[in-house]
Amino acid sequence: MAAKSNLTNMALCLTAVCLVCSALLGGMYVLTAEPIAKANAEILKTSIGAVLPEGGELSEAKPIEVGGQPSEYYVSTSGEEVKAYAVKSTVVGFGGPLTLMVGITPDGTVYNTSVLSHTETPGLGAKCDTDEHFYSQFKGFDPSAKILSVKKDGGDIDAITASTITSRAYTLAVKNAVEAFKTIKGE
Repeated sequence: MAAKSNLTNMALCLTAVCLVCSALLGGMYVLTAEPIAKANAEILKTSIGAVLPEGGELSEAKPIEVGGQPSEYYVSTSGEEVKAYAVKSTVVGFGGPLTLMVGITPDGTVYNTSVLSHTETPGLGAKCDTDEHFYSQFKGFDPSAKILSVKKDGGDIDAITASTITSRAYTLAVKNAVEAFKTIKGE
């Protein structure tokens, strides 16, 4: 005999389905939390290695404000000498957050940049981490000698074709990291 369809039965059925789905989601979170954390730590480690000169000892993460948001930076040292700084910088791009790791030498020159994560449009803004012509412009960039802005805004950076917003965001992330570096150095 089928259950009578009424509001109470519908509410009980919906509650049971919601509880089962919640339990499944919670279980999947518990199963995947550790592997995701390990993968993110590996991405961070690889990114830091890509933006700093080889050699040297890396410090633990130190807190700093970058572009008005809490962030972190790392210091690479060789003995007592500071070799470079790695500053994590997050801005809003076209598709959402764009997070970079920016390596900066003690004289303020951008050593290199690396994309940690982004949500940019595939085939357009997503080229920010695959278009070598674009991201290589930042390698060895001296902000005291050049303007850290895209050419449409009077700067020295060529934007990604059809992705000016992402190019501006990437450039802003680098600029924010340079400003944070100045704070670290006490300038």
